[in-house]
Amino acid sequence: MVTMRDVAQAAGVSAATVSRVLSGSRRVNPELAARVLAAQDELGYRTNLLASGLRRQRTDTVGMVVPQVGNPYFSALMEAVGRRLQRVGITVLLVDAENDPDAEAEGLHRLLDRSIDGLLAVPVDEHASTAALTEAAERVHLVQLDRAAEGVPADLVAVDHLAGIRSAVDHLVARGCSDLAFVSAEPRDSTARERARAFDDAMRATGATARASAFGSYTVEWGRVAATRLVEGGRLPQAIVCGNDLIALGVLAVLGEAGVDVPGEVAVTGYDDIGFATLTAPALTTVRQPVDSLAEAAVDLLLGDGPGEDGPSVQRFVPKLIVRASTDPSAPVPHRRRVQERP
Repeated sequence: MVTMRDVAQAAGVSAATVSRVLSGSRRVNPELAARVLAAQDELGYRTNLLASGLRRQRTDTVGMVVPQVGNPYFSALMEAVGRRLQRVGITVLLVDAENDPDAEAEGLHRLLDRSIDGLLAVPVDEHASTAALTEAAERVHLVQLDRAAEGVPADLVAVDHLAGIRSAVDHLVARGCSDLAFVSAEPRDSTARERARAFDDAMRATGATARASAFGSYTVEWGRVAATRLVEGGRLPQAIVCGNDLIALGVLAVLGEAGVDVPGEVAVTGYDDIGFATLTAPALTTVRQPVDSLAEAAVDLLLGDGPGEDGPSVQRFVPKLIVRASTDPSAPVPHRRRVQERP
């Protein structure tokens, strides 16, 4: 039978270090932790969760609350978190907040009633989520992931959305697009607000012309509505920057139905790089969020000791622009098209 000492010997560390890594009881040097986890996987070692949990007064479960399970980006984030926690023998209990702060608060209370050891939260609303998450942070170790609710005393792991949107705008402007529209979700959460601000900043920095931004929800349906309004307006922009890929899918669908050539007449970008981004016609240029890195960092913080004396920490990862056919640089520069108005 493989023992903890076997794992320690294989990793070249002490048994105490192995115990700290696998229990998450204290922070461990990332390099040492990686060696321990690699040795654990290689040897197939599994801890006795029931016995260790009773000794440490822990349940070896953590909660995770996301705004909407049906959003492919959040599904990918949940899967990445689950894989990381599985490596250390911890179970994840998931709550779908259904984009509703009241449902979010109820879900948080259900998780806390289960005596979870910690909590990962992607807040629904930057302000309306604050009270429930602050209460949760007073009871368990809480880490905010992807989004932040204002004033919550918890570490945050997120993406540099200013860099992400700027990369998309710079790419379009370099193509020769000077008339851009921004279609996104209402800035009620921190990511939507940051992306909207990033677009405005990028417009000022590049000198490109910005149409009035259109705000709705992170859904295909909203993308269709926003694109229909642009088509019916009679004069399309040269490029449409979308706040996420679901919106971009709706935009592409309507432009295709209207006979608008993408990218020849209108270039389109998304944000997230969900699986569907490669299945559209044309394939979608998008900003890829580093889901695995976000999950790793958030779980590492969750297994740590919580905010230090200097207060909560903020880790931001830079996303990467993935160029595909919807903004193909080899295609002609999109020309402005006046769409025939519908009777």
